[in-house]
Amino acid sequence: MKLQEAVKKETLFISCGCVIATVICLLLFFILNRFFPEQIPFGLKVIISGVIGCAVAVLNFFWMAVTVQKVTSIEDEGRARSVMALSYRNRMLLQLLWVVLSFALPVFNGAMGIIPLFVPSILIKCRGIFQKRKEGMETK
Repeated sequence: MKLQEAVKKETLFISCGCVIATVICLLLFFILNRFFPEQIPFGLKVIISGVIGCAVAVLNFFWMAVTVQKVTSIEDEGRARSVMALSYRNRMLLQLLWVVLSFALPVFNGAMGIIPLFVPSILIKCRGIFQKRKEGMETK
């Protein structure tokens, strides 16, 4: 299966957004650590957790995009629904596994591990808001 341009474009958008958001979060952890070193940790644990969390978020989005591309070519609606549902379940299990590991294993920072998981959803919603706003301004 050849990846569609839309899948590549959207995955690049999400990847860049996740990396930028993760770097901003790491900078916030660093700055807050300077003021509150006992409450806000910063170090290799935080950095590794952010990087892995970002990778899990991007992988989850890419997996979803590839599944949607695959489902659009399935003619049987019932089969298409089951493929999408299976993908959703497996993607949620992947994220749940990462959340559990990031909190359970002492080599990770749980907070920084899960923050990047919210970024793709936020990016998609913000882009939708700004596109609607832009379209509304163009029609005036």
